[in-house]
Amino acid sequence: MAEVTVTVLNNGPLLVRGVCQIDDHDGNRVADSDSVVALCRCGESNTKPMCDGSHNQGFDGALNPPS
Repeated sequence: MAEVTVTVLNNGPLLVRGVCQIDDHDGNRVADSDSVVALCRCGESNTKPMCDGSHNQGFDGALNPPS
């Protein structure tokens, strides 16, 4: 089975690398990927669940929890 990795970009999307499929909450296929797909983390994308770059408007997606 092919490896899939997920990379959390600082103040950006989740990058999913590898062969994968993305389904919505009803099980409907949203996308297939055989390389890289960027998933929205900021909630502002007009193409959810895919990233459209809207996070560039000041999204703070720091990975470190508050102290």
